[in-house]
Amino acid sequence: MYQELKQVRAELTGPGGEFEVVTVDVRGIPTRTYKNGPQNLRELWLASAAFAEREYLVYQGERWTYAEAHAEVAAIASWLAAQGVKPGDRVGIAMRNYPEHLLCYWAIVSMGAVVVGMNAWWVGPEMVYGIQDSTPKVIFCDQERLERILAHRSEVPEPLLVGVRLESEVPAEVVRYEDRVKPHQGSLPDVEIDPDADACIFYTSGTTGRPKGAEQTHRGCVNNVLNILCAGAINARVQVITGKLDPKELENPPQGVALVTTPLFHVTAMNCVAQGGTATGGKLVLMYKWDAGEALRIIEEEKVSSMSGVPVMSRELIAHPDFPKRDTSSLLVLGGGGAQLQPDLVGRIENDVATARPNTGYGMTETCGIITSIAGDFFVDRPESCGPACPNFEVEIRDPEGNALPIGEVGELCVRGAPVIRGYLNRPEATAETIEDGWLHTGDLARMDEDGFIYIVDRLKDMVLRGGENVYCAEVESALFSHDDVAECVAFGVPDDRLGEEVGACVVLKPNANLTADELRAHCGRQIAKHKVPRFIWFRSEPLPRNANGKFLKRELREQLTVEDAA
Repeated sequence: MYQELKQVRAELTGPGGEFEVVTVDVRGIPTRTYKNGPQNLRELWLASAAFAEREYLVYQGERWTYAEAHAEVAAIASWLAAQGVKPGDRVGIAMRNYPEHLLCYWAIVSMGAVVVGMNAWWVGPEMVYGIQDSTPKVIFCDQERLERILAHRSEVPEPLLVGVRLESEVPAEVVRYEDRVKPHQGSLPDVEIDPDADACIFYTSGTTGRPKGAEQTHRGCVNNVLNILCAGAINARVQVITGKLDPKELENPPQGVALVTTPLFHVTAMNCVAQGGTATGGKLVLMYKWDAGEALRIIEEEKVSSMSGVPVMSRELIAHPDFPKRDTSSLLVLGGGGAQLQPDLVGRIENDVATARPNTGYGMTETCGIITSIAGDFFVDRPESCGPACPNFEVEIRDPEGNALPIGEVGELCVRGAPVIRGYLNRPEATAETIEDGWLHTGDLARMDEDGFIYIVDRLKDMVLRGGENVYCAEVESALFSHDDVAECVAFGVPDDRLGEEVGACVVLKPNANLTADELRAHCGRQIAKHKVPRFIWFRSEPLPRNANGKFLKRELREQLTVEDAA
């Protein structure tokens, strides 16, 4: 099986192959990229017009065909152009997973402007920071996000605000999407887009306590889509060679139906599920919020063929009391990303879902999506692996001095290729620390086996991975320290069966301070998003342990604490 994998991969990505990989110069860096395929996201979107009569978007009782979506995307783009938005200008999107989120995205990138994907969980001060950092000319936002921005309007007076699906009266300055944008008459502006121009800025939390805007290029996003398509083609070809799949089944495949379960301001939902589905003429079914019972209903009614979210979603789906009652026979792929898919869950998907095979990808915002991919027999055989690197990546496992390590040894995973971001917006120092001569330092400890399969061992980054959301401890600590009564604090991850990790914090109060855990959580909730607020808080009367350099000894401290003693 592994010999066939190498053979098929070499044929598909070698000279003349369907997914031929070549090396080109990008900003002075030798970069592996796909020779064929769209040059930018505009071309990818325009190509999807060939699926005109197919259903494209489904949200509750609403439906869009590809033709209807293309008409609305053109209306949005032409309206933006009429407001003076030009190629290279930034336009924000701050809303739930409504269909308009995706339609606005395609309109913005297809006219050469740059999407600013704003985390819908951000509270007011975080919204202000994101707007001031990215300076969008226009922001499309739903009612809840609009209210958060309007509460701080004096701090961010510049962006034109467009309200989507408004539920109440708003100030006259707010443009109503349904009244003025959607009905706008016009066509998609005719522009040339450089493959290495910015397409999107997605924010990822930084160790400085402030989110960093990752500048994803058109080349990077398109290469990520091609990585997904290439992985699927390789797996299918291997199954044919090994006699597990009839080649006739690859002819005229049915339309794929993907359930979008994670936020569209993340690479998992937008770059992998939505863009990958669009490129193949698939149908995307959106949810208002995650609910396993609702997901099972949708899977049955819409004949969903793939679901990819954070691992806990697959676990909750299988464990839900309605699971045996619902028809899930349409499911062919079940898995996710954003966190390690635990080996036992790989087995449960394989054994408990009759038609579905397990699937996962390891990746980052900084790589526009996946770095590795693994599915089916390979995942069942090696459930602790996240798969081999995609063909357009060079890979090295490095020691602390930056030397490449041999097969089997653990070190930091570093990658170079077309999907790596251009850098961090307004953060030259952070860019230089993370990307060196095109090589991205992932901050993850990994090893590689003799077949090129990668195993993530641990994280170098001081980060909590809560249900697929990155929570950086420095950001939590900054919120804790902003309270006048806090003298010392450290934040760290606490193992959690459902979410993988929860946020915990150990706090030393100033003398004579009288502060409760709930009061401290309420204070944090005004500074950072709800999912970052510590669930577990330990108060300590003596100073926190430190090393010779004065740094807090988090691991030593964490070993002394028990969940039962937390407030």
